[in-house]
Amino acid sequence: MHPPAEKNSTDRRSFLKRGATASAVASVSAMTLPGRAEAAANSNERLRIGFIGPGGRGFGAHVKTLCGLHGEGRKIDLVGVAEVYETQRDMVADYIKDKTGTDPGRYVDYNDMIAKENLDAVCIGTPDHWHHKQIIDSLAAGLNVYCEKPMTKTVAEAFNVENKWRESGKVMQVGVQSTSLPVWNEIRALLQEGKLGKVLGFQTEYFRNSNVGQWRYYKLVEDMNPKKIDWQRWLGTNEELAPEMPFDRAVYKQWRRFWPFGSGMFTDLFVHRTTSMLKATGLRIPGRVVGAGGIFLEYDGRDVPDVATVAADFNEGVQGLITATMCNQESRVNQLIRGHYGTFELGNGEGFDGFDFVPERRQVTSQGDSAKRTFESERIATQPVKNTTKAHFENFLDACEAGEPELCNNPPDLGAAAMAVVNLGAQSYRNGEVYFVDSDSRDISTKDPGWAKKWEAKSKARELPNHIAGWKAGDFGSKLDEPEYMSLGGPWVDGKAPAGS
Repeated sequence: MHPPAEKNSTDRRSFLKRGATASAVASVSAMTLPGRAEAAANSNERLRIGFIGPGGRGFGAHVKTLCGLHGEGRKIDLVGVAEVYETQRDMVADYIKDKTGTDPGRYVDYNDMIAKENLDAVCIGTPDHWHHKQIIDSLAAGLNVYCEKPMTKTVAEAFNVENKWRESGKVMQVGVQSTSLPVWNEIRALLQEGKLGKVLGFQTEYFRNSNVGQWRYYKLVEDMNPKKIDWQRWLGTNEELAPEMPFDRAVYKQWRRFWPFGSGMFTDLFVHRTTSMLKATGLRIPGRVVGAGGIFLEYDGRDVPDVATVAADFNEGVQGLITATMCNQESRVNQLIRGHYGTFELGNGEGFDGFDFVPERRQVTSQGDSAKRTFESERIATQPVKNTTKAHFENFLDACEAGEPELCNNPPDLGAAAMAVVNLGAQSYRNGEVYFVDSDSRDISTKDPGWAKKWEAKSKARELPNHIAGWKAGDFGSKLDEPEYMSLGGPWVDGKAPAGS
């Protein structure tokens, strides 16, 4: 079965066939990405960058950050703006001219910009439903890509982007800026070394609150009208990206509230924290995903819920929990990673200067060879990053200049894995079904392949647990003690006690 169809979407988008099977490892090696040296050799001496759909995030983060880096001496030129809203297009282009001295080309159709501006890279800041097509078109044109999160609108599109990116040899960065924090690599190394023993789960969140309703704080103005905005192009009806509908300022500016264009908190907010947790644990494609929630307060004409939770189970024997409400933010759930011997507690947000190791009680941590280690509470320091958006773009530029896709902190394999978690959670909430994923073939089904039974079978066979990628700790923290009295257990056969009785 292909990834689930989203309501209000077209068959072309929802059931897009994925290409060859891709690896689900934590990061790709240069060997899997052809043409790195060729890609670097064919680039301009200075990176020529164009912007596709620089609206709120695209202007505030993409354009302004790169203008700042240009001013600091990075070898980049911002040469094109493709935007369907005339007022926004002129504002962005004028800003670039004022800050960099370059008057960028102004376009309605991004394909015209790609054809005329001799680009090396594009930054995509359009609504989610356009991401897949614009990424694929840009990679096919030989361009490096920075795409705002979520990487795509559907899981099928995400898997397809991952495949096309691997084939292209180009650099691609997904815009979850928190993945440029060093803490995730540091935590992953500690987990692989067995600091927590067997890794069991992660818990994360993204709580918000608003007196006007989520995403309705994006203001509507009279200047937003069909004379200024190419509505059909924004919808993408000719490309079968969205259904035909009359112009509506609220849909245009607050599109995250409506299913045809996004998936609310699942893909706008949950994707942030989920991507970071996947990077920290080395997990990728989930085996089982279920979502829950509802619209419990924000009855403002929206489609998407204001309370939601996703539970994702992984074949490594780890469960991820992502939960939040858009109507309360002062009692947030802590971000943490749990293991048999302890927990890493990270608090909230992404402004980390450290995280806490909280050990389990000594009756647990003194078992077996764990007695050779000391389990004391400790604060583990990490280097904070003042401006993660800037750091994320610097990382992207470094990878582009080197022609090395593997340098990116959030490449498409990680972007696709995050989409598989959060988007399947959204579809589960909408469709009332549980989704199962084959991590090798990437086939997705609502038919249970025996998820619970496979874990029960491992227990009956007294097998050792599965582990996260890169696990180096052997059986440490992964076995239970066997009390002597358990020798009295077991079935009685023909009225006779078990052999050990």
